[in-house]
Amino acid sequence: MSDEVVKDYDLTPEEGIAGKYISTYVDENGLLKKIDIHDDDDFNFGFDVVDVLAEKCPDKTAMMHISKEGRERRITFADMKNYSNKTANYFHYLGIRKGDKVLLVLKRHYQFWFALVALHKIGAVAVPCSFLLTKKDFEYRLKTGKINAVVCTADGEVSDEMDKAAKNYMGLRAKMLVGGSKEGWSNFNRDVRFFSSQFKRPANVSCGDDTALMFFTSGTTSYPKMAAHSHKYPLGHYVTAKYWHQVDSQGIHFTISDTGWGKALWGKIYGQWLSEAAVFTYDYDEFFAKEILALMEKYRITTFCAPPTVFRMLVHVDMRKFDLSHLKNVSTAGEALNPEVYEKFYRMTGLKIMEGFGQTETTLVAANLKGMEPKPGSMGKPNPLYDMHLLNDKGQDAHVGETGEICISIKDGKPRGLFQGYYLDDEKTAAVVRDGYYHTGDTAFMDEDGYLWYVGRGDDIIKSAGFRVGPFEIENEIMKLPYVMECAVTSVPDKVRGQAIKASIVLTKGSEATEKLKKETMKYLKSNLASYKRPKFVDFVESLPKTSSGKIRRAEIKAKDWEDNKK
Repeated sequence: MSDEVVKDYDLTPEEGIAGKYISTYVDENGLLKKIDIHDDDDFNFGFDVVDVLAEKCPDKTAMMHISKEGRERRITFADMKNYSNKTANYFHYLGIRKGDKVLLVLKRHYQFWFALVALHKIGAVAVPCSFLLTKKDFEYRLKTGKINAVVCTADGEVSDEMDKAAKNYMGLRAKMLVGGSKEGWSNFNRDVRFFSSQFKRPANVSCGDDTALMFFTSGTTSYPKMAAHSHKYPLGHYVTAKYWHQVDSQGIHFTISDTGWGKALWGKIYGQWLSEAAVFTYDYDEFFAKEILALMEKYRITTFCAPPTVFRMLVHVDMRKFDLSHLKNVSTAGEALNPEVYEKFYRMTGLKIMEGFGQTETTLVAANLKGMEPKPGSMGKPNPLYDMHLLNDKGQDAHVGETGEICISIKDGKPRGLFQGYYLDDEKTAAVVRDGYYHTGDTAFMDEDGYLWYVGRGDDIIKSAGFRVGPFEIENEIMKLPYVMECAVTSVPDKVRGQAIKASIVLTKGSEATEKLKKETMKYLKSNLASYKRPKFVDFVESLPKTSSGKIRRAEIKAKDWEDNKK
């Protein structure tokens, strides 16, 4: 949605292998204005990207992988073709066929990439999943996804929890363990070596509009849904990598993400390899900011993407002690980034964080793309891939400054990157795909320059004393306090206002949660926020509940407070 008229520009094929499928118009200032994805009805990422790159540049680095023990593996595109073929033959031997659903619970193990590409080649459906789940979570996922096979990490108790869940589910035909041996499981690392590195493209190859991938949504307010994507989904991430991450084909891109959630597919394979850029993966168990910065220095990372939670940690380290001169672009998504964090990072590095927005159901919907000057706190402008609208309560385009729901028009068909629907759940699909739009459930407003500003999830909006208040603007003010690491603003019951505002605050290391500090915080907020936006309650907490993808679960905080009020 923009006042700017996009003309019928002549589109130019992109460079490299992407040019076969993607044409764009970039204006004289380097800004992406229009994109066309075409000739992709037979597209299969495994054959048409990985194998093509293996022929074009076999010795080029596809991924630099660092294990938690510090072992370094440089995996070339030729390696990726050979080992994905071995894995495809191995899976086929174990009975995995086209259309089967395979759960991948693999942390940041390099075998995830072999397995994902192999499943694309076979035509089976990859279902990435977090390793942090327990028996109950796995039971739900096995039954909801009608899962046929599991590839699981041997680390910790993950496979034990999977075994407990599988006792009540009879649909598994194969279980593969990565990094160890266990009764009842095939040993992936040992067995895959014995299979051929040749795997011919099937005559009935799964491609185009066939389902290739399913993600479980974060489930912040209900049980996770399964968002299904076709083989065309990777092409939708070309903008993500080329124009938002701004990857360099001769550089190396680092996205911090567990392979169990969608961000890994945004930043660790699809768009990056379509741009012929290498990716960097560190298979750590626990995040340490200084350790990450040291790796970025050592491996000369050129582009970097991480959730806001990571940037909140990084700005509390003296980054000037690390040589980050090779770093050319940084970006973030997952939830809104506080302007205070943006400013601190800029002061220490000279780099402006390019914020973006998208969902499990989409690719990048809006962002600060290449050539744009970011505004701190804004998620940028709509991605030309999508016809995005902000719709108000009347279903009309919102005016400048008016809050509306972020929606994507599907009146002319679904754009590349938008999900096919929720697997086996027509009711939930119809609830968000209606009236010619996909409704994201997220709200924002647009300023006079066309920049979008996040307000919050529809169910995060606080209605207090007749006012509608978005939590993010209050959180931004709280984040300016030097002793605040992160925070969440939610509603609590109030007999007079209906809802009052509560701030849950995690303090920085060394800060003490005293009554005096709480009073100072309340005094600061009284001086810097309008009366109807001021939190009535401030709680200092050890941590905030988060999804496996790192998003703060405001709904969980709110639900507990409202339930406690009933007692």
